[in-house]
Amino acid sequence: MKESCGGNLNKFWNKKTLLALGLGQCLSLLITSTGFSSSALAKKGINAPTSQSFFNYVLLALVYGSIMLYRRQPVKAKWYYYILLGLVDVEANFLVVKAYQYTTITSVMLLGCWTIPCVLFLTWLVLKTKYRYTKLFGVVICIAGLVIVVFSDVHSADRKSSGSNPLKGDMLVIAGATLYAVTNVTEEYFVKNGDRVELMAFLGMFGSIISAIQISILERNELKSIQWTSGATFPFVGFSLAMFLFYSGVPILLKMSGSAMLNLSLLTSDMWSVFIRVFAYHQKVDWMYFVAFATVTVGIIIYSRGDKNKKKSAEIGDEEIGEARGEVTRGSGASEDVGSTRVAPTNEIIVPPQGNKF
Repeated sequence: MKESCGGNLNKFWNKKTLLALGLGQCLSLLITSTGFSSSALAKKGINAPTSQSFFNYVLLALVYGSIMLYRRQPVKAKWYYYILLGLVDVEANFLVVKAYQYTTITSVMLLGCWTIPCVLFLTWLVLKTKYRYTKLFGVVICIAGLVIVVFSDVHSADRKSSGSNPLKGDMLVIAGATLYAVTNVTEEYFVKNGDRVELMAFLGMFGSIISAIQISILERNELKSIQWTSGATFPFVGFSLAMFLFYSGVPILLKMSGSAMLNLSLLTSDMWSVFIRVFAYHQKVDWMYFVAFATVTVGIIIYSRGDKNKKKSAEIGDEEIGEARGEVTRGSGASEDVGSTRVAPTNEIIVPPQGNKF
């Protein structure tokens, strides 16, 4: 029994799993850092969400575009698909960064997990992915946690720390998270069927162009009015660097474990943000946030159990197939002749559905 448990642990804690978990938490901390950078800029009255993301796209275009030019390989996907992806990604960043003007960083982090049910729906609709009831039940619990966050923001007694318009901020985050789901599913498809460097290069190039156009229309006056002190410059630079590293790591995790693992890993950013607020900034956090976080955590655990059940079902299915094949091999010698026709014993094999599941 001990050997069996040890073997199962060794299978789980393999190199790929450890790398995926470690990379996921690094990405989670990067997202948390971008949240605090955006929150710091919002407190200074700086309202330029597209400008914050612009330098990230420029870095992506320069770094990965240079690699593409050096390799001189043909483009694997149609360029206009990357334009659509860039447009959706720019607007997703715009909505989420804009939300920091109206609500708290904790609400933004928690409401970001709305991406998970959106990813499930899009993969089911577009990629024809099948899901078990266990996963769907976990998603429902996660959504219940989101409802608690919105309720806490609307009815919180501490209006000073809840933002100028919490409900508007929450709606912006939910809209941005929905667009993030579109980009996550699209990027996973490109990474698994195309080239990661090509994806980042074109996303950076078209993201830069779209951001520049949007800045010239919406944020030109805002940029002119900003006093570029160290308090404003450092959050801007920090946000861009963190986003560049985040974007560079996302395709790697998508290829290793898929969109579900990415979004589940990013949910721990809620925990990091709460801990930083409480212990570093000594801010008071509404008690309902902890209830919401606990609810979301339970939902994630239930959701994750779906993968284990799937793995067990697959293993059982493989064993049944192996046993059936063995019986066919052993029984082939005992087949009977009926007239001139040789009839072998029939073996009906029931194989569990092997749909692509997260």
